[in-house]
Amino acid sequence: MPDHLHVILAITGAHIGAPLHEIIKWYKTQTTNDYIRQVKQGVLPPFQTRIWQRGYYDHVIRNDTDLTEIRRYILENPIQTHRNAK
Repeated sequence: MPDHLHVILAITGAHIGAPLHEIIKWYKTQTTNDYIRQVKQGVLPPFQTRIWQRGYYDHVIRNDTDLTEIRRYILENPIQTHRNAK
């Protein structure tokens, strides 16, 4: 799936305790608004449906081993996606 995003998100400072769905909603809103601005400037092509899918998958990273495995997965994912597309 070449059209997806992996993110390791650390919630710190004033955002501690903020519901994850609100943080994701804010991020999607901000990036969509920026994309629309760039469409109006002729920098990016218009989109027909949505930029973002409705849902998302989350996973709480509980320890350093988990973090290392997730980092490896994120780094290797584009390679695996490319291999599977052939």
